[in-house]
Formats: sequence, C-alpha cells, structure tokens
Amino acid sequence: MKKYYIGVMSGTSLDGIDIVLCKINTTSCSLIHSFEYPFSHTLKEEILYVIHNEISLQQIGELDHKLGLLYAESIHQFLKYFHLQAEDIIAIGLHGQTLWHAPESPFPFSMQLGDPNIVAAHTGIQTISDFRRMDIANGGQGAPFAPAFHQFIFQNLGKNVAVVNIGGMANITLLKKQLQGWDSGCGNVLLDSWMMQTQGKAYDKDGNFAKSGTLHEPLLHTLLEDDYFFQAAPKSTGREYFNDAWLQKKLTAFQNISDADIQRTLLELTAKSIANDLNKTPTQKCILCGGGAKNSFLRQRLQTLTKAEIIISDTLGVSSDFLEAMAFAWFAYKRIHNEPIDLCSVTGAKHASLLGGIYG
Repeated sequence: MKKYYIGVMSGTSLDGIDIVLCKINTTSCSLIHSFEYPFSHTLKEEILYVIHNEISLQQIGELDHKLGLLYAESIHQFLKYFHLQAEDIIAIGLHGQTLWHAPESPFPFSMQLGDPNIVAAHTGIQTISDFRRMDIANGGQGAPFAPAFHQFIFQNLGKNVAVVNIGGMANITLLKKQLQGWDSGCGNVLLDSWMMQTQGKAYDKDGNFAKSGTLHEPLLHTLLEDDYFFQAAPKSTGREYFNDAWLQKKLTAFQNISDADIQRTLLELTAKSIANDLNKTPTQKCILCGGGAKNSFLRQRLQTLTKAEIIISDTLGVSSDFLEAMAFAWFAYKRIHNEPIDLCSVTGAKHASLLGGIYG
C-alpha cells in the first residue's frame, strides 16, 4: 500500500542530493529515512560552468538530462538501501538544481534542471516538480518557499519565533499571524567558494579557517553596503548574484588582505546580514537549519550579534540537514491533494498557488 512521500533537494551549495522518506498527513510530516548522495567533482564543475559562462542550448538540454538520470539513480539507491519498493511511494517531490533565479528580470523566471519525466519513467513513481514558476506567473518571487513548510512544521512554537535556513543562500522565516520570509543574502556560497579557491577544501569545518583570521572592518563595511541588503522584502537571490565575480569586484579596492582574513570577514558578512534582519523584528527564539547550522563559529557569531536565543532545529526533533528535502516531500503531498499554498506575504504572489507539475 502506498503511504510515503519522497523529497529530493539539491541546493545552491552544490554539495549533493538530499533524499528523504516522509510520512505526511494534515497535521504532521515525519522523517522516516534520509540520505545524502554527493555530487561528483566533475558534475559540480559542469553546473558551475553552465551558471557562469555563455553556453549553448545543447549544453543546457544535456545537463537537464544528466541531472534527471542522477536523481533517478540516487532514488533507486535510496529505495534499495532502505528496502523500499516503488509501490510504497505515493509521489516524489523533486526540486531540481537551480541554475538561474531572476525574479526581478523584465521577464521573470527561475530555472531548475533535472528532467522530472526521466525521474518518473525510471523510478515508476509519480513525480512532482517545477514548483517555482507558478508562483512567478502569479506575480511572486518564486522564492523562498521554505517559510510555508517552516510554518507547518513549527506551528506550535508560539509567536516571536524565526527560522533561519543557511544553505548556499540564507533565508529567514518569521512565524507570525501573517507569515513572512525572505532571502537575507549569501549563506555558505562565498565561504565555500573561498575555501575551495584558497585551501582546496569544499567547506570550512566549524569555521576554523575563518577563526584563524582577523575581521577586516573596511571590507565588511563595503560588502554590507551592497544594494541587496537594503532591499525590502519580498526578495530572493542566488548564485547568479552572490558569486566569485561579486566578491572579486568588492575586493578590488583592498590590497594585501590574507586569505584567512577574507574568510573571517565573509563569515561575518553571513552572520551580520542575517542578524541585521532579525534585529529589526521582535524575534526571541531563532531556529537554525541547513548546512550553516553545523558551523559552530558561525552560530557563535550569530548568538553574539542577535538578541534572540539561537538553537538548532535538531534539538526540536527536526533534522537541520534534511529539513529542505522534507519541505519538498510536503509540497508533493500538497500538490497530490490539490491544495494551493499561500505564499503571498512571502513571495509577493497575487494569490495562493497550486505549485508543481505532475509527471508520470
């Protein structure tokens, strides 16, 4: 008997594919199993090349196909590892890999690759994908979507609670009578990129490299002067904005800053941009999730810079690593039940939208 939903998420950090198995009803979303399948270095480089260079339609089409095959194979491995059958699964919620997010363009769009037709055909499981474009069609930003799930999963925590997801980008949810949420800016994207460039490592474990450096206040001031941080919500962003080119442009006015000092300053940028937004709200408790929640130095800086109590979602029984993948299992549940999701106060959409197309 079909009784579970699968959620599949690969975010802007490009560190891998998160897959979860969830049991969902009208009041709860329970995580049963979870696993992360890392991207190969070759595929990560290909995705980054396509994002940052002029390319052909053929390259986009082939990457869409490759990612579809990779998602399908990862789901096969997941099912096999946890002794599950396709017949156990109601639907797969597939976010896809974001290549470009341009809600402020004259012709707004958000592009995620990973062909859901391939996933549905290869797994034999109904697949829900293309979640963001209906929100954009209805006048919204198409992001962030996590606030709707944060509201559902943390609905009993009361008022003056915020949820901060620190992935490649960072987004904030305010759990108020009228839900609010926005992307505060860069999360791990610049930190990870600078580590790879200078240390040959995918990320800065516990912020140890950043901790070895000294905060460069003039550079931090320049970074925080970027227009994005002064925009009012609704707002969302991605690698098409916060990237190596953005950082290099900011660095041109500074000479002889050590790699460790830049890493330290980038960590402060992430912490300060989140804290600046939180401190404008009556937030008393801040729940952290996403990869950045594991960075103990980043958590320490956030706690110092904000008046709210900082806790990790794991302490509330919700996996900080897999919360976003759980969200897309839940979005699949909502689509299968033809339930629109009201993100008007978050994305700026004109009305609640039925999100995602059904494949297979």
